[in-house]
Amino acid sequence: MSTDPSPAPGPDTPVPSCYRHPGRETYVRCTRCDRYICPECMRDAAVGHQCVECVAEGQKGVRQARTVLGARASGSQTPVVTYTLIGLCVLAYLGEVASEQVVREFMMLGLGAMQGGTLVGVAEGEWYRLLTSMFLHQPPQSGGFGLTHILFNMWALWAIGPQLEQLLGRWRFLALYMLSGLGGSVLLYLVDPFDAAVGASGAIFGLFAAYFVIGRKLGGQVGPIVFLLVLNLVITFAVPSISWEGHIGGLATGAVLAVAYAYAPKARRQLVHVAASAAVLVLLVALVLVKTSELMSGVS
Repeated sequence: MSTDPSPAPGPDTPVPSCYRHPGRETYVRCTRCDRYICPECMRDAAVGHQCVECVAEGQKGVRQARTVLGARASGSQTPVVTYTLIGLCVLAYLGEVASEQVVREFMMLGLGAMQGGTLVGVAEGEWYRLLTSMFLHQPPQSGGFGLTHILFNMWALWAIGPQLEQLLGRWRFLALYMLSGLGGSVLLYLVDPFDAAVGASGAIFGLFAAYFVIGRKLGGQVGPIVFLLVLNLVITFAVPSISWEGHIGGLATGAVLAVAYAYAPKARRQLVHVAASAAVLVLLVALVLVKTSELMSGVS
């Protein structure tokens, strides 16, 4: 702590005050800039105290610790993106339970006809279906997998999401999830645009692929994820009601992004990550535009 070495002020000597709060008397000075600081402006330093501005200036030269994949390292970081995605899926499911209209309005459908012959779907300009479908799951009243569908997907997201989010950072993890889900919707649109589908499975398969790729890169144990992936692929092709396009599309998209994220050269890591994410998005959008043009020319 640095204090004013001069004797106590006399009757005509002004009392020193904080440089940020002129009305507050103080005899403590910043060990870096030597300005007077009050208790509110004091920040503990290696020796004595520093003011707010000097601490901020000093932190500019401190290199932020990062994970091997470029994310900010923070052992206590809450997986906000993972929990938010789970919350959105649960809210969407509650909406489905309340009204079947939610599924009809937001499920993945390339082109189809509603009652009265009205055409709906992605080809009719309802682009949002490519994304909203990944937050929907089969409601109980529809039969089929029902509650099991969302339970498995949310369990998978909860099990591997936090680890991937911590390694990748929030924006990379969100890009991986959303683009993988979009990749599943796009492959379904390309292969069978007249089929409908819901589910986060495409995004989940993308996370499976990323977990495997990143695990191999870091020398981790990938046996459990390989078993889980193979088991789900068997189920995908063994059960007729499952959209294999959504699963394979998400798997392929997630694998491509994971390779870019994991193997980007350190010197250009941020640039490669951003460029890879943007390139995948542009490619998926271009495929949708080409398919839409093809479908609409056939309709007209």
